[in-house]
Amino acid sequence: MTFTLLVIPLALLLLGFPIFLVLLTTATVAFGTLMNVPAVALHQNLFGSINAFPLLAVPFFIYAGELMGRGSVAQRLVDFVQGGARPLRGNLGVTTVGVATIFGAISGVSAAAVATVGKVMYPAMRRAGYPEPFAAGLITAVGAIDIIIPPSIPMIVYGAAAEASVPRLYAAGIVPGLLIAAMIGAFVIWRAKVGGFGKGEPFDLKDFLQSTKRSVWALGAPAIILGGIYGGVFSPTEAAAVACVYAAFVTRFVFRELTWRDILEAAGATAVFTAQILIIVACAGVFSWVLTVNQIPATLATMLQEWSVTPWMFLLAINVLLLLVGCFLDPLSAILLLTPLLIPMVKAVGIDVVHFGIIVTVNLAIGLFHPPFGINIFVAQSVLGIPLQTLYRGIIPFLLIYLFALALITYVPAVSMIGVKLIYG
Repeated sequence: MTFTLLVIPLALLLLGFPIFLVLLTTATVAFGTLMNVPAVALHQNLFGSINAFPLLAVPFFIYAGELMGRGSVAQRLVDFVQGGARPLRGNLGVTTVGVATIFGAISGVSAAAVATVGKVMYPAMRRAGYPEPFAAGLITAVGAIDIIIPPSIPMIVYGAAAEASVPRLYAAGIVPGLLIAAMIGAFVIWRAKVGGFGKGEPFDLKDFLQSTKRSVWALGAPAIILGGIYGGVFSPTEAAAVACVYAAFVTRFVFRELTWRDILEAAGATAVFTAQILIIVACAGVFSWVLTVNQIPATLATMLQEWSVTPWMFLLAINVLLLLVGCFLDPLSAILLLTPLLIPMVKAVGIDVVHFGIIVTVNLAIGLFHPPFGINIFVAQSVLGIPLQTLYRGIIPFLLIYLFALALITYVPAVSMIGVKLIYG
């Protein structure tokens, strides 16, 4: 059993196989060697894993982000945030943080935020005298906020895998996401003051009002999504569908920037990305079923109880594990691979699954820009056209900020759960 469920997947990962093939191959071998069940169970679990209503939100949120990212939404948001941040030292850096956070409330796709915000803000920061490593590191790091701020696609997948409430996960993600954004913003102001760049400018009320007027339709997307969910009007899936209609309407008829051909191309890109996600979900579902049938999670939970592992010790070990895994796997793959194993242990030591979901999400958000293989690093390198060594240097201070925030979120549950208590009582 150890060879099949541990050695085979590790060997395949080291050989560079795609994660869905790693999971499917391991499950198939287990079906043939460890389990006396009909082969049709493999197909049933493959399709049953993606037969989950919350997963319908994934293509909708991706499509809404694709539509909003293809027009001038990013520039409109930049003008709006910059208008308010103008008097601050390092205002362009603070604007970058604010725009990335708002963009995350529209799409929830980190790489898209890095590419979209980076194209607009990096040249502006360099022209204003911001050091190259700092500007590049900032853009690479702030994109990770997008999977913490709702709507977050990893949270949808975690909710489906852990049988946790997605609206509660979204509520729990608001304060941690804003906390990280505020910490990065404060660091940007301090760094600009110490470095002598990014001098503030007088506040221009007229300019701010004009930029606000231009950005109202762009800001409507997160208002509809979050307002609809917490106002009891929509489920997360329904809110995602409404966001798609809203994004198509705004980009086609209000901004008049996209043609019907552009809208169809965005749909095609969404279909490809969704297929890449769901094939991992399907294969992870089979792998999870194999683990459960062979009582692996239950055995691990029993071991924890016998060893009298305290919650803080368990969370410390999990943080180290997730930070390591996040360096090599994308968030969705890591969630689908580890959640079936971890959730029984989480319940055994008395940790709330919603709080744990935020811990998992923040850990894997760090993995998005953690050297050497964080996906945001390679997106930033491609978009900004700068060497990896420069990016690595610029990322380090932001990595430390995220790690400090992770410690707070892990060991002060109120940071995550305050949003749930305020909304749900």
